[in-house]
Amino acid sequence: MIVRTWHGCVPEARGAAFAEHLRKTGEDHAKSVPGNLGVAVRRMNFRGWEHFFFATWWTSLEAVKAFAGEDYQLAVHYPDDERFELVARSLRVSPSGGSYGAAVATG
Repeated sequence: MIVRTWHGCVPEARGAAFAEHLRKTGEDHAKSVPGNLGVAVRRMNFRGWEHFFFATWWTSLEAVKAFAGEDYQLAVHYPDDERFELVARSLRVSPSGGSYGAAVATG
C-alpha cells in the first residue's frame, strides 16, 4: 500500500468554501481512480489560517500515477485553487516516505 499526502492552507474566511472545493476536486478525483483505497482530510485552524491535510491510499505506484500523472511526486492542482488564496507547496514525495511523502507499508 502507498500513502500519498498533501498539506495546504487558506485564509480562515475562505476555509468553508475551500473545504467544499477540495471535496469536489481532490477527494472526488482520487475516489474515481482505480486503485484508490481511501481518502482522508483533516482540517484545523491555526492563527487565522485553515490548514488542510489530505491523505490518499493506493494499491500501487501505477494507481498513484493514474491520479497524479507521471511526475507523481508533485502536488495535484485544480482549476480555481488560486481563488481561495491557497498556500501550498508542490511537495516532492519519495517512495521511501518522509513527513510529506509516499510510504510503502509492508507486512
